[in-house]
Amino acid sequence: MFVLGLRHGFDPDHIAMIDSMTYRSVQVRPDMARWTGTLFALGHGLTVTLIAVVLGTLAGNVPIPAAIRGLLDWLPVALLILVGTCNLRALLSRNDYRVAGWKTRFVPQRLRERSHPLAIFAVGVVFALVFDTATQAAAWGYAATAHSGVAMALLVGLAFTSGMVITDTLDSRLMVRLLRQVARADEALAYRRKVGWIVVTLSYGIASYGIATHFFPGIELGDMTLTVTGFVLFFGLLMAYLWLIRRPGSSRFPLQE
Repeated sequence: MFVLGLRHGFDPDHIAMIDSMTYRSVQVRPDMARWTGTLFALGHGLTVTLIAVVLGTLAGNVPIPAAIRGLLDWLPVALLILVGTCNLRALLSRNDYRVAGWKTRFVPQRLRERSHPLAIFAVGVVFALVFDTATQAAAWGYAATAHSGVAMALLVGLAFTSGMVITDTLDSRLMVRLLRQVARADEALAYRRKVGWIVVTLSYGIASYGIATHFFPGIELGDMTLTVTGFVLFFGLLMAYLWLIRRPGSSRFPLQE
């Protein structure tokens, strides 16, 4: 669950939201901007933990219908394809590109435009309450409670939260460092487009893996392989951040919305 949290921090919707909020915080609250991902992940992860514990306790003796399990299997795939397609269309257009995620639409615009720490935390809470995340958290809580009681559901949620906090914190700190080093707004737009292609690749790649493993279960990666993959992603982001902090750059904040 800890490694799942690390990987979840790379979710395209997380990248889109943290990118946007960090970009705004750099201009309004520069001292706090680097903690944007931390606050977002805490709001998201603690809410997921609460859902897992509460619904896991309530549904401990209630089996999940096969139809709902099937929906939970295919819903993330469909949403990843949607996110990938939206970002691909935006990248191929001539307009200025911004990372697009479907969950962003559930966050009130007034809340998205705030840079106060509580507002960022609240955005993370809203992300956790969206249908697919809430139902997955309920399933984790149900499974953990059924096997080892409420304490295990709590431990599962906190392990997931810890992994996500690490990845999302590095994400926002990496974003701040990049924004501090750019000298022109067009360089920031070029960076956003690179992030966009990463989002498209992740979205279509993970969706394709989900479809392939459904029809060909034998190719599904084992737990150890997935664990190693999660740590590789995490250390890749960490190495990118360490490279940036050693790279000479500007300390100005020239970017404007």
